[in-house]
Amino acid sequence: MKRFGPILCIALLLLAALDLLTGNGFGPVGGVLLWNLRLPRMLTALIAGASLALSGMQMQALFRNPLADPHIMGVSGGAGLGAAIVALALGTSAAWFSGMSMALAAFGGAFLTSLLIVVLSTRLRSTTLLILGVMLGFVFSALSSILQYSAGEESLKLFYSWMAGSFSGTRPVELAIMAAALLTGLVLAVWNRKGLDIILFGENYASFSGAPLRRIRTLSMLSASLMTGIVTAFCGPLGFVGIVAPHLSRRLSGSSAHAKVLPATLATGACLSLAADILANLWPIPLPAGSTLALIGIPFIIWYLCHASEH
Repeated sequence: MKRFGPILCIALLLLAALDLLTGNGFGPVGGVLLWNLRLPRMLTALIAGASLALSGMQMQALFRNPLADPHIMGVSGGAGLGAAIVALALGTSAAWFSGMSMALAAFGGAFLTSLLIVVLSTRLRSTTLLILGVMLGFVFSALSSILQYSAGEESLKLFYSWMAGSFSGTRPVELAIMAAALLTGLVLAVWNRKGLDIILFGENYASFSGAPLRRIRTLSMLSASLMTGIVTAFCGPLGFVGIVAPHLSRRLSGSSAHAKVLPATLATGACLSLAADILANLWPIPLPAGSTLALIGIPFIIWYLCHASEH
């Protein structure tokens, strides 16, 4: 599709405008709600979607797996374990337990998991590293479930709310942190785009061609882990964007070259998150963003798997 760029830009602008018009709150204080609630929510969805999509694009290239996603590497599981540990430690101490403490704990878990994966990525083959990430996710999920039994009622409510995923309630400083993480991850991905093109042909080809395989891996993991960790900390574990957006971008651009796929992936990921946020806020009581993303993403994944099996 030759005109996919302008179409994506128009779709992004329309979805962003529609997201600002969606939700409760119009009335005498509509302007206040627009600037203090809806605009931060829309920007959060946009940044989170772009970050997760860019992370997924790099993971799919690195592991040459069409269903690879940063969550599959255990980063979200590490974030959930960090949040569960804080919920257990603070119990019902409402004076100390807050959304920010949950976010900090989640980011700490995501960061430590990412650090472990980055270190191991210099020593293990990509296939082995992918399996290790899946196993880490299972282990972290099991530990989180065990810890939840000992947490206080109030702590569990906040923990479950975080686990459901949401783009609402983001503070300006948190938005700034997410934007900085996206910018840093984008710079690393752009710098590494030629390496990602080479690694699509396989690790053996990359080694024979003289490509710095370890540097390509490390930069990809740093970029994806940073963005995923920050988004997960403030928005909760959100799936499917990182899987779906890169596939749509390759189809729209008609290419696998990351110079073309990368900008399309950013816009597509943002569009998917905005669409999920619109769907979540169409109801009197907003739905969890993680659930609406699943409603959008799962049909596409099923279609992709059926289409792939035919070939």
